[in-house]
Amino acid sequence: MFATRPHQDNQASSARLAWRRRVGALCALPIASLLALTGCQGIVSTPTLSQIRIIDASPDAPGLDFYEGTTALAYNLGFGTITSYVPINPSTYTFSVKSAGTTTVLATAKSTLVSSRQYSILINDSSASLQETILQDQNQPAPSGQISMRFIDEASAISAVDVYLIPAGQKLTNVTPVYTNLTLSTNTGYLNVPIGTYTLVLVPTGTVPTSTTIATYTGAQVTYNSGAARTFILINQQLLTTPGVQVITADDYDSPTATS
Repeated sequence: MFATRPHQDNQASSARLAWRRRVGALCALPIASLLALTGCQGIVSTPTLSQIRIIDASPDAPGLDFYEGTTALAYNLGFGTITSYVPINPSTYTFSVKSAGTTTVLATAKSTLVSSRQYSILINDSSASLQETILQDQNQPAPSGQISMRFIDEASAISAVDVYLIPAGQKLTNVTPVYTNLTLSTNTGYLNVPIGTYTLVLVPTGTVPTSTTIATYTGAQVTYNSGAARTFILINQQLLTTPGVQVITADDYDSPTATS
């Protein structure tokens, strides 16, 4: 059920297994129970429910268990993990993060979830000062002919960057940034850009691109459908002697009838 990235395979496998076990246990509960999970046979989500997912962007935290009150929602989440959305009854909740397999609470956050809305619970900052930030995600289509993109900087290993979306067939030198001076802990909110095929490129803030510019980050070329919404989270690059950045992408919304 998890949507994870390749470098997290071992951690993600543990997380997926724990989540499936949790789903199996919750499937035995009445429909009025806290979570009405899509993985449960006979339980159908409705527009009156909220949706939540968890994003682990803490660069040095251990494996994390995630709770609502005393109810475990996920086990042993690893750095860079983005879970699937899970339906939950609209209400006010207290979410907590614990070091995996322990009762040690590392962070808590309280929030009221509204019906028919989607939320991300972002686990960020270093393990010594772990934080939970609850974000409302876009669950409606972007304006016709456009896509919505949100950028969140959780990469403590790099300085501020300018964000470029390079259309297919064009060069960095011919494009203006979609956002400048993206700094640690900044959330740009959703930016609407024309549909198309783009390569995400990050360069140090203030850089005037030339043919010899070395980007801080260059992603793969991706085609985005009309109406889509995405969240891009900058996180530290792991296992490198030189600090770097990687980007994980969360799929917030895709129109059922979208075309490129």
